Amino acid sequence: MTKSHLAHLTFKGLLMLLTILPLASRAGVPLIVVEDRGGASALPYYEALNLQPRDNGAARSPIPMPQVPATPADEAAMLPVRSAKLTPGTVARRVIEAPGLRPFVVIGDDKASRDWLQRHAGSLHERGAVGLVVNVETAQTLARLRALAPGVPLAPVAGDDLAERLGLRHYPALITATGIEQ
Repeated sequence: MTKSHLAHLTFKGLLMLLTILPLASRAGVPLIVVEDRGGASALPYYEALNLQPRDNGAARSPIPMPQVPATPADEAAMLPVRSAKLTPGTVARRVIEAPGLRPFVVIGDDKASRDWLQRHAGSLHERGAVGLVVNVETAQTLARLRALAPGVPLAPVAGDDLAERLGLRHYPALITATGIEQ
C-alpha cells in the first residue's frame, strides 16, 4: 500500500467519522413527528435497517471507532505521486461548462511542465489558480516547482480520477469554468 493511498484512506475514514458522529449523538433521542398525514407506517423499513435496539434486550456490539493517527500526515508522506493516466503532452483547447469552478492547473515534474509553469506564473497568480501536481517524486522537486510560481498554491494529487472525469490525457493544462487549454 503506497503512502498516498494510505493518506487517502485515512482522509476518507476521518471524513466518514465526522459525518457519522452528529448522527450517533442523536441515536437515543425519540422521534418527534411534526405532521402526520396518514399513510403506511415506515417502521418496517427502519426495522430492516436494524437501527433501533430490540425490546428483547439483545445488545448489538458497539461500532469500533477508527483511531486518529498520533501525528497528522505531512505532505512528504503523500509522495511520490504518480498518475498513470496522465503524461506530458499537447492538450487541445476545448470548451466545458463548470460554473463557479476555481481555475486550476494540472502539471507534473517534467521539463514541459516547468517551462509552462514559469511562463504562466503571473497569469495564474492573477486568476487565483491553484495547481495539482500529478506526477512528482520528492518534496525537493515539489519545492522547486513552487519556486517557479510564487503565490500559486501547488499540491501533490493523484490525478487518474480527474483525468477520467475531464477526458484529460496530457498536461500541463489549465482548467477553468469555461474550458481546458494549454
